[in-house]
Amino acid sequence: MSYPLFSLAPMLDVTDRHFRFFLRLLSKQALLYTEMVTTGAILHGKDPERFLDFSEAEHPVALQLGGSDPADLALCTEKAGLWGYDEINLNVGCPSDRVQNNMIGACLMAYPERVASCFQAMQAATDRPVSIKCRIGIDDQDEDEDLEKFIVILKEAGCRIFILHARKAWLQGLSPKQNRDVPPLNYPRVHRLKQQHPELTLAINGGIKTLQACQDQLQHMDSVMLGRALWDNPMLAAQVDQQLYGLDSPIITAHQAVKAYLPYVEEQLTLGVRLNALTKPLMGVFQGVPGARKFRRHLSENAHLPNRNADVIRQALDLVAP
Repeated sequence: MSYPLFSLAPMLDVTDRHFRFFLRLLSKQALLYTEMVTTGAILHGKDPERFLDFSEAEHPVALQLGGSDPADLALCTEKAGLWGYDEINLNVGCPSDRVQNNMIGACLMAYPERVASCFQAMQAATDRPVSIKCRIGIDDQDEDEDLEKFIVILKEAGCRIFILHARKAWLQGLSPKQNRDVPPLNYPRVHRLKQQHPELTLAINGGIKTLQACQDQLQHMDSVMLGRALWDNPMLAAQVDQQLYGLDSPIITAHQAVKAYLPYVEEQLTLGVRLNALTKPLMGVFQGVPGARKFRRHLSENAHLPNRNADVIRQALDLVAP
C-alpha cells in the first residue's frame, strides 16, 4: 500500500481521539496522528489505556511515541501493534524544555546513533512501519551537512519513512510556540533531500496552510502534513479526498459534519467523557461563516456546565447560517 499523501500532524492537547474522529468524518484517506505519548506514560502511568485507546473508525491512525530508551520504545511499540495502530512514529522534533530534560524530541537530533538504535528496537518489535518525525536541524547544526548525516545514519539503520518539519528548532531561547514560527522555513532543503534519497518516503510539515500549497508540495514530496491549519479550520480536510486523491466522493458540509459527529458525542457522554472535551474539535468548523462567533460562544458558555448533553451542540448549530 502506498504511503498516504496527506496527514494530520501530532499536536499536544489537540490531536486527541475526539478531534481525530471528527477529522475522519471529513476525510477517509488522511493519516491521523495521535498526540505524542511518552514511554513513561504507557509503561508506568496509572491509566495507559487512556493514551492508547482509539475508535476503529479512525484508521489509518499513527501513534507518536516520545522516548530515547530503545528497550522502553520497543515495549511501547509492541503494545501499539496489539492495539492496532497502523504506524508508529518516534518524535525527534519537539523542542520543549520538559521533553529535552528527559532526552525526548528535537534534542535527539544531536545523537543520530542513539536514534538509530531506538528505531531498530522499535521496528524489531512490530510488523507495522516505524517512522521518524524530525526538524531539519537544531541550534547551530548545519542544515545541509548535519541533516544529511542524520538521515543517512537512520537510512542505514533501516528507516524508510521520515516526516520533516522544514525549520530548525532552537532549544535555547525560544518557546515551543516560537519554534513553530520564528525559525525560517526552508522547503528547498527538504526538497533536495528527497532528490538525494528518492528511495525514501519523505513527508513535509511546517507552515503549510492551504490545499493548493499541499498540491504544490506534492510536486516535490511523497506526502504533506498539516497541523495548526487543520485545528484552526478543520473543514480544510473536507476536500482532501477530492483535491489531493482525485476521488469523486461528495464533499461534506460543515453542518453535515457536525450532525454526523452527534452520535459519537452521545456515545462518549454515556462513557463519562465531558461535553467540553467533545466540543473542542468544533471550535474552528464554521470559519468565516455568518453566526460562527455565536456558535463558538454558545459552546464555550454551556459545554462546561453540569448535566449538559448533545443538545448544546444542536442549539449552537441553529445559530449558524446553513
